[in-house]
Amino acid sequence: MKKFSIKKEHIREIFKSFNNLNVLIIGDVMIDSYLWGKVNRISPEAPVPIVAVTKKERRLGGAANVALNIQALGANPILCSVIGVDYEGQAFLDLLKTQKLSQKGILKCRDRITTVKTRVIGNNAQLLRVDEEVEDEIEPSETQQLLTLISYIINHDKIDVIIFEDYNKGLITTKLVSKVVELAKSKNIPTCVDPKKKNFNTYKGVSLFKPNLKELREGIKMDVSGDNINELQRAVSSFRVKQKAETILVTLAEKGVITNSRTIKEHITAHIRSIADVSGAGDTVISVAALCRALECNDIVTAALANLSGGLVCEQIGVVPVNKEQLLEEALKLDFVK
Repeated sequence: MKKFSIKKEHIREIFKSFNNLNVLIIGDVMIDSYLWGKVNRISPEAPVPIVAVTKKERRLGGAANVALNIQALGANPILCSVIGVDYEGQAFLDLLKTQKLSQKGILKCRDRITTVKTRVIGNNAQLLRVDEEVEDEIEPSETQQLLTLISYIINHDKIDVIIFEDYNKGLITTKLVSKVVELAKSKNIPTCVDPKKKNFNTYKGVSLFKPNLKELREGIKMDVSGDNINELQRAVSSFRVKQKAETILVTLAEKGVITNSRTIKEHITAHIRSIADVSGAGDTVISVAALCRALECNDIVTAALANLSGGLVCEQIGVVPVNKEQLLEEALKLDFVK
């Protein structure tokens, strides 16, 4: 890394300032359902393990997990999404209430089901995942309802940053993206994106765009390698210019992250971890990166803190939000923090 340093007091100040931020999260929400159990034998009916269930659990997932991460970091999340008018939709609202999260941005749609991902975990290892979902785009009338809701929230709450959390479940459409980005620019609100393949090239003129390496490869249709950082940076620079994005942050799993803006192109290596489960790491990374963006942090600081946070949540099984105190403790030990 080029000569760069930041004082410990400044890092502490950043974490303290998270508490003053309001974050609008627009994206696909879901319930992460877990069946935990023990495996002692194979089924006589088919060559599959029998899981004797010892615990059932339901957690907020998708964009709602981003809301949990934002909340865990001390900021105030406002979630904007659609759910079905069904039993699972009510269960989702109950989970929001339990977590003390606002329901004002949630739209109920009669012709959709609420997305549920059920993970079967035996002897602390994930054996199976069952998805219940509809991936069709929401109706134009529903997009318009969402835009009205988003506009109202932006005009009535002091929104410091907007996150698009795309899980390809149909909520995020081309019209929704262009209208929200346009509105955000008029209000000088930064926009941050955690993309998926379908809408990858839809996000024009955003502040921060955060794909992982697989999503980047699929999105730009180039087989770039995480081993050749210079080639990767060139590909990312070209995409950034084309998309008119300010900063692109690419997560590279065990190889860390790269950050790419007009002035900074840097590779930040990963920290050695005992990886238990990578699910939900991207939600944590975009949460930290967005809060840093709202505070106008340096790109290197943003990338380093986001990189740290993603590693921390991978040490735990299941989708869990980041621990702010632990993240701060590790952030103060970064090489460039003096």
